[in-house]
Amino acid sequence: MKKFLISFSYIFHPLFVPLYATFFYVFANHSYSLTKEKAIVFLQVIVITILFPLIVFYLLRSIGKISSAMAPRLAERKMPLVIQCFLIILLVKKGITIEQYPEFHFFFLGALLSTLIALLLLFAKTKVSLHMMGISALTLFVFGLNMHFQTHNTILVTFLIVMNAAVAASRLEMKAHSRKELIIGFLLGSIPQMFLMYLWL
Repeated sequence: MKKFLISFSYIFHPLFVPLYATFFYVFANHSYSLTKEKAIVFLQVIVITILFPLIVFYLLRSIGKISSAMAPRLAERKMPLVIQCFLIILLVKKGITIEQYPEFHFFFLGALLSTLIALLLLFAKTKVSLHMMGISALTLFVFGLNMHFQTHNTILVTFLIVMNAAVAASRLEMKAHSRKELIIGFLLGSIPQMFLMYLWL
Protein backbone atom coordinates (compact mmCIF):
# COMPACT_ATOMS: atom_id res chain seq x y z
CA MET A 1 0.00 0.00 0.00
CA LYS A 2 2.86 2.36 0.83
CA LYS A 3 4.53 1.80 -2.54
CA PHE A 4 1.17 2.29 -4.27
CA LEU A 5 0.67 5.67 -2.59
CA ILE A 6 4.24 6.80 -3.24
CA SER A 7 3.82 6.04 -6.96
CA PHE A 8 1.42 8.99 -7.30
CA SER A 9 4.24 11.38 -6.39
CA TYR A 10 6.16 10.18 -9.42
CA ILE A 11 3.24 9.82 -11.84
CA PHE A 12 2.04 13.35 -11.05
CA HIS A 13 5.45 14.91 -10.59
CA PRO A 14 5.24 18.66 -11.47
CA LEU A 15 7.59 18.01 -14.37
CA PHE A 16 4.93 15.93 -16.15
CA VAL A 17 1.88 18.11 -15.50
CA PRO A 18 2.40 20.34 -18.60
CA LEU A 19 2.54 17.20 -20.75
CA TYR A 20 -0.73 15.92 -19.28
CA ALA A 21 -2.30 19.35 -19.82
CA THR A 22 -1.11 19.29 -23.44
CA PHE A 23 -2.68 15.88 -23.96
CA PHE A 24 -6.04 17.04 -22.59
CA TYR A 25 -5.88 20.28 -24.57
CA VAL A 26 -5.00 18.98 -28.03
CA PHE A 27 -7.52 16.15 -27.80
CA ALA A 28 -10.30 18.25 -26.27
CA ASN A 29 -13.64 18.59 -28.00
CA HIS A 30 -13.39 14.95 -29.20
CA SER A 31 -10.60 15.90 -31.60
CA TYR A 32 -8.61 12.66 -31.44
CA SER A 33 -6.54 12.88 -34.64
CA LEU A 34 -2.87 13.80 -34.28
CA THR A 35 -2.18 16.58 -36.79
CA LYS A 36 1.13 18.28 -37.57
CA GLU A 37 0.09 21.32 -35.52
CA LYS A 38 -0.71 19.18 -32.48
CA ALA A 39 2.60 17.35 -32.83
CA ILE A 40 4.44 20.70 -32.83
CA VAL A 41 2.62 21.74 -29.64
CA PHE A 42 3.61 18.45 -27.99
CA LEU A 43 7.22 18.90 -29.12
CA GLN A 44 7.45 22.44 -27.74
CA VAL A 45 6.04 21.44 -24.38
CA ILE A 46 8.23 18.34 -24.08
CA VAL A 47 11.44 20.18 -24.97
CA ILE A 48 10.83 23.32 -22.89
CA THR A 49 9.06 21.94 -19.82
CA ILE A 50 10.55 18.44 -19.54
CA LEU A 51 13.80 17.88 -21.44
CA PHE A 52 15.46 21.20 -20.64
CA PRO A 53 14.51 21.10 -16.92
CA LEU A 54 15.85 17.53 -16.74
CA ILE A 55 19.17 18.67 -18.17
CA VAL A 56 19.28 21.50 -15.63
CA PHE A 57 18.35 19.10 -12.83
CA TYR A 58 21.20 16.70 -13.63
CA LEU A 59 23.58 19.62 -13.92
CA LEU A 60 22.53 21.01 -10.52
CA ARG A 61 22.68 17.55 -8.98
CA SER A 62 26.16 16.93 -10.36
CA ILE A 63 27.45 20.07 -8.62
CA GLY A 64 25.61 19.28 -5.39
CA LYS A 65 22.93 21.97 -5.56
CA ILE A 66 20.05 19.44 -5.52
CA SER A 67 20.01 16.19 -3.55
CA SER A 68 17.04 14.45 -5.21
CA ALA A 69 14.23 14.85 -7.76
CA MET A 70 11.91 15.98 -4.96
CA ALA A 71 14.23 18.86 -3.91
CA PRO A 72 13.33 18.59 -0.21
CA ARG A 73 15.25 21.62 1.12
CA LEU A 74 14.14 25.24 0.63
CA ALA A 75 17.46 26.31 -0.89
CA GLU A 76 17.29 23.51 -3.46
CA ARG A 77 14.00 24.81 -4.86
CA LYS A 78 14.96 28.38 -5.67
CA MET A 79 17.06 27.86 -8.79
CA PRO A 80 14.69 25.30 -10.42
CA LEU A 81 11.72 27.64 -9.84
CA VAL A 82 13.59 30.61 -11.30
CA ILE A 83 14.49 28.57 -14.37
CA GLN A 84 10.91 27.30 -14.61
CA CYS A 85 9.62 30.88 -14.68
CA PHE A 86 11.93 31.80 -17.55
CA LEU A 87 10.98 28.66 -19.48
CA ILE A 88 7.26 29.34 -19.12
CA ILE A 89 7.78 32.94 -20.27
CA LEU A 90 9.67 31.64 -23.30
CA LEU A 91 6.86 29.19 -24.06
CA VAL A 92 4.01 31.72 -23.86
CA LYS A 93 5.92 34.36 -25.86
CA LYS A 94 7.30 32.16 -28.63
CA GLY A 95 5.21 28.98 -28.76
CA ILE A 96 1.88 28.84 -26.96
CA THR A 97 0.73 32.34 -27.91
CA ILE A 98 -2.62 33.87 -27.06
CA GLU A 99 -3.44 34.30 -30.75
CA GLN A 100 -3.05 30.61 -31.60
CA TYR A 101 -3.88 28.79 -28.37
CA PRO A 102 -5.77 31.15 -26.01
CA GLU A 103 -6.96 28.47 -23.55
CA PHE A 104 -3.55 26.85 -23.27
CA HIS A 105 -1.83 30.24 -23.13
CA PHE A 106 -3.81 31.19 -20.02
CA PHE A 107 -3.08 27.80 -18.43
CA PHE A 108 0.64 28.54 -18.64
CA LEU A 109 0.13 32.11 -17.44
CA GLY A 110 -1.62 30.64 -14.40
CA ALA A 111 1.29 28.23 -13.96
CA LEU A 112 3.72 31.15 -14.19
CA LEU A 113 1.82 33.10 -11.53
CA SER A 114 1.73 30.04 -9.24
CA THR A 115 5.45 29.44 -9.72
CA LEU A 116 6.34 33.07 -9.00
CA ILE A 117 4.33 33.05 -5.76
CA ALA A 118 5.88 29.71 -4.74
CA LEU A 119 9.31 31.25 -5.36
CA LEU A 120 8.51 34.34 -3.30
CA LEU A 121 7.24 32.16 -0.45
CA LEU A 122 10.61 30.39 -0.36
CA PHE A 123 12.24 33.69 0.57
CA ALA A 124 9.70 33.89 3.39
CA LYS A 125 10.91 30.44 4.55
CA THR A 126 7.66 28.82 3.44
CA LYS A 127 7.72 25.64 1.37
CA VAL A 128 4.65 24.68 -0.64
CA SER A 129 3.80 21.41 -2.31
CA LEU A 130 4.64 21.76 -5.99
CA HIS A 131 2.93 18.42 -6.57
CA MET A 132 -0.36 19.78 -5.22
CA MET A 133 0.17 23.00 -7.12
CA GLY A 134 0.54 21.04 -10.36
CA ILE A 135 -2.31 18.54 -9.96
CA SER A 136 -4.78 21.19 -8.75
CA ALA A 137 -3.92 23.48 -11.69
CA LEU A 138 -4.36 20.57 -14.09
CA THR A 139 -7.73 19.69 -12.56
CA LEU A 140 -9.06 23.25 -12.90
CA PHE A 141 -7.76 23.47 -16.48
CA VAL A 142 -9.44 20.23 -17.54
CA PHE A 143 -12.63 21.32 -15.78
CA GLY A 144 -12.49 24.57 -17.76
CA LEU A 145 -11.95 22.72 -21.04
CA ASN A 146 -14.89 20.51 -20.17
CA MET A 147 -17.10 23.58 -19.81
CA HIS A 148 -15.59 25.43 -22.77
CA PHE A 149 -16.12 22.63 -25.26
CA GLN A 150 -19.25 21.33 -23.49
CA THR A 151 -17.92 17.77 -23.53
CA HIS A 152 -19.55 16.89 -20.18
CA ASN A 153 -16.74 14.47 -19.33
CA THR A 154 -17.55 14.18 -15.63
CA ILE A 155 -15.63 10.90 -15.28
CA LEU A 156 -12.34 12.58 -16.20
CA VAL A 157 -12.90 15.54 -13.88
CA THR A 158 -13.91 13.20 -11.04
CA PHE A 159 -10.79 11.11 -11.67
CA LEU A 160 -8.56 14.18 -11.40
CA ILE A 161 -10.27 15.28 -8.17
CA VAL A 162 -9.55 11.83 -6.73
CA MET A 163 -5.95 12.19 -7.93
CA ASN A 164 -5.64 15.39 -5.90
CA ALA A 165 -6.42 13.36 -2.80
CA ALA A 166 -4.08 10.56 -3.91
CA VAL A 167 -1.17 12.95 -4.47
CA ALA A 168 -1.79 14.60 -1.09
CA ALA A 169 -1.80 11.20 0.62
CA SER A 170 1.37 10.27 -1.24
CA ARG A 171 3.21 13.38 -0.11
CA LEU A 172 2.13 12.79 3.48
CA GLU A 173 3.21 9.15 3.28
CA MET A 174 6.63 10.23 2.05
CA LYS A 175 6.78 12.85 4.83
CA ALA A 176 7.65 15.39 2.14
CA HIS A 177 5.13 18.00 3.29
CA SER A 178 2.92 19.05 6.15
CA ARG A 179 -0.84 19.41 5.70
CA LYS A 180 -0.39 23.18 5.66
CA GLU A 181 2.09 22.97 2.77
CA LEU A 182 -0.29 20.71 0.85
CA ILE A 183 -3.21 23.11 1.33
CA ILE A 184 -1.13 26.11 0.27
CA GLY A 185 0.05 24.20 -2.80
CA PHE A 186 -3.51 23.27 -3.72
CA LEU A 187 -4.71 26.87 -3.41
CA LEU A 188 -1.66 28.21 -5.21
CA GLY A 189 -2.28 25.94 -8.19
CA SER A 190 -6.06 26.25 -8.42
CA ILE A 191 -6.83 29.92 -7.66
CA PRO A 192 -4.79 31.48 -10.54
CA GLN A 193 -6.35 28.98 -12.95
CA MET A 194 -9.80 29.80 -11.61
CA PHE A 195 -9.37 33.55 -12.11
CA LEU A 196 -7.75 33.29 -15.55
CA MET A 197 -10.39 30.83 -16.66
CA TYR A 198 -12.86 33.70 -16.94
CA LEU A 199 -10.70 35.20 -19.71
CA TRP A 200 -11.14 32.24 -22.04
CA LEU A 201 -14.37 30.50 -21.09
